[in-house]
Amino acid sequence: MNWESRKSPRVKFEHKRLVNLMGADGTWRRSASLLDVSETGARLKIEGSTDVLRAREFFLLLSSTGLAFRRCELIWIDGSDVGVRFIAERGSKKKTHTTNAQQAG
Repeated sequence: MNWESRKSPRVKFEHKRLVNLMGADGTWRRSASLLDVSETGARLKIEGSTDVLRAREFFLLLSSTGLAFRRCELIWIDGSDVGVRFIAERGSKKKTHTTNAQQAG
């Protein structure tokens, strides 16, 4: 697969970036390495069994505290390597604009 032909530019990491995957219901967790990332998705190397990814949706935890995360959808799997697409939160693309009258009101 030619990574440079992707729609969104990807950032590849020289050093291992450890992350965790967690089930949307919180019942499972897997360690992983972030291989590359873009605005729309990422490529990961999963440690351990990938069976839990059958759920198709899960969270990518980017910090040890879990405060930085992205909701993901499984796109492809090849052994321990997986490709995910980030799922936008509802309403996150909407921008609110206020007029001067609304601000004064």
